[in-house]
Amino acid sequence: MSCRARMPAMNPTDTPPAPSFKLRPAELRDVQAIVGLIRELADFEQLTHLLQVTPEKLRPHLFGERPVAEALVAELDAGEGGKPEVVAFALFFTNFSTFLAQPGLYLEDLFVRPAHRGLGIGQALLKRLAALAVERGCGRFEWSVLDWNANAIRFYERMGATVMPDWRICRVTGDALRDMGEGAA
Repeated sequence: MSCRARMPAMNPTDTPPAPSFKLRPAELRDVQAIVGLIRELADFEQLTHLLQVTPEKLRPHLFGERPVAEALVAELDAGEGGKPEVVAFALFFTNFSTFLAQPGLYLEDLFVRPAHRGLGIGQALLKRLAALAVERGCGRFEWSVLDWNANAIRFYERMGATVMPDWRICRVTGDALRDMGEGAA
């Protein structure tokens, strides 16, 4: 899928048109770029202290024998002779709704580099994932958003998402996860 910003005719004093971008499924060659974007996301969310991702840790989960997640990337057209640059990603996986008795698509992370926001990349990624959910017979498409990220919340609501105020995320990691699993039948 290729997206180009539609611009009116320009005169020489106008700013140049927005660069074009292309969405595509992530490939093995993109792992390093995706890890870099995850690091930028962690910095933006002020969560770098939780970061453990490396290309070696991510690679088998996206491209190994039994992948558990998928990713889309957005790359900017590099123009004449240049190399396209990955500037955004969306990492997602299948979940399941017992109420709907259908699979769902869960968006774990979506990140667009700040310098490339406003080009329609985030919207294009969300629309492509929604279309993918429909193609796969999913009953819903879900993700989480930090409560302080008002810009993202407004953006998602404009796209048709409902922010679920009555739901909270429960998480168990590290030692607490091992403790919880100890002695399981």
